[in-house]
Amino acid sequence: MIDQARISVKGGDGGKGCRCFYRDKYTCRAGGGIPDGGDGGKGADVILVADKSVSTLLDFKYKRVFIADNGEHGSGKDKKGKTAEPLVLTVPVGTIVREDATGYVLRDLNVHGASVTVVKGGAGGLGNMHKTERYLDPKPGEKRDLVLELKLIADVGIVGVPNAGKSTFINKVTHAHSKIANYPFTTLDPILGVVHGRESTFTLADIPGLIEGSHNGKGLGDKFLRHIERTKILLLVLDMAGGEGKTALDDYKILNKELNSYSKELTKKEQFIVANKMDLPAAKKNLVLFKKKIKKKVFAVSALLGNGLEEVINAVEKKLQKNSR
Repeated sequence: MIDQARISVKGGDGGKGCRCFYRDKYTCRAGGGIPDGGDGGKGADVILVADKSVSTLLDFKYKRVFIADNGEHGSGKDKKGKTAEPLVLTVPVGTIVREDATGYVLRDLNVHGASVTVVKGGAGGLGNMHKTERYLDPKPGEKRDLVLELKLIADVGIVGVPNAGKSTFINKVTHAHSKIANYPFTTLDPILGVVHGRESTFTLADIPGLIEGSHNGKGLGDKFLRHIERTKILLLVLDMAGGEGKTALDDYKILNKELNSYSKELTKKEQFIVANKMDLPAAKKNLVLFKKKIKKKVFAVSALLGNGLEEVINAVEKKLQKNSR
């Protein structure tokens, strides 16, 4: 998944104004005739538009320079050159458009159809039809270097350390097809899935596993954490059976540390703690110890067997409905 791109855009140049004179046998030739040169047309703008049918910034990986068409030149008989049609580039919904040099956000294209004009085309030059001593030259189109950053729009973000069972969870509760394997970082890209609840539907985003130091680029780094910034609720999926010398409590602390280090706003989001792999022998004992340390609601599930998932989904749906009122 390509979720960040740098591009250069340039608006079209304005067309040249025409300098010509109308002459016929009835027209006084003193001064060369009647000035009738038309203005040049305006150069094309470059516009970015959010389109829900686009899911990645892949198109901007292979082509990074976009130049809009120039305006047409003016011509005789007071004819103005044609204004060039805008160059429209489609991006996924959830794309943030920044100016590369300053980091200034030009627009957050977070709804389908949202648009922003990132550079304007140049004005056309004036023709001598205006009968002025000074004729304006055409203006060049604006130039800009941009950073496009995609943040998925999902209601719920699933976070966990590698092999906590996040992919199994999202595959069970949605029609997503997240890869499952017994090794770290099976999920290499964010996965989106749609949950059909009792009264409504909502979207889940499964991001690659977090390890200690993810906010500094370790493991798969922090580049995927941006995808849960827009979510309303976080599901912390924990391997309650434990393994490799770590407990679910260790993982819980690591996850919250990484979320806080990346953005303090993430730790302010509503958290649902999901104790996964309850089908394994050590999980029940570990859950008792975990609850003594973490005095919060914990949902005990087995994503593999599908046990307890409906309770989690119902609780999330109710919370989302309550927050939307």
